[in-house]
Amino acid sequence: MNKAFTKETDGDDDDEASLPEIPAGTKNYITPHGYAQLRTELLQLIDEERPKVVEVVHWAASNGDRSENGDYLYGKKRLREIDRRIRFLTKRLEIAQVADPAAHHGSDQVFFGATVTYVDEAGEERTITIMGIDEADHAREQVSWISPIARALLKARTGDVVKLVTPAGPHEIEVLRVEYPAPA
Repeated sequence: MNKAFTKETDGDDDDEASLPEIPAGTKNYITPHGYAQLRTELLQLIDEERPKVVEVVHWAASNGDRSENGDYLYGKKRLREIDRRIRFLTKRLEIAQVADPAAHHGSDQVFFGATVTYVDEAGEERTITIMGIDEADHAREQVSWISPIARALLKARTGDVVKLVTPAGPHEIEVLRVEYPAPA
């Protein structure tokens, strides 16, 4: 069959499937730093990476037979990936609600952006930072504000014991410290 009559799938939902959905009726909270990172990535894709790939695809297309032209085929695929990421970032930035954690500096209550130290029933002490969905990084002890641990801790104060519901059953954790970054 001639390639002109086959449909290439765009796979629009690949990036969106990799991140948790934002709960209906809520905002996409993000820190100023996280917003700046997403915006920088979007601008880098639009201003630098996409034009380079378009140039390579244009050059490869001018070489003739596109069906066996690796530069052309890879370039078109990469262009679709870049466009998909641009759409995803644009949507996320449009609905982003920037919340500066420094506004709560000095507070002992857990809100978005707090760094919370807690102890579980086994006596294990852990420290996490509550971040936005698009910026949370488990390797750096950052959790999304929609994660079960963050939802259990939100609005708690230093010294409070809260119930964390897990697949293994409910657990009690005690909030030891709540910290926020200093205002700039």
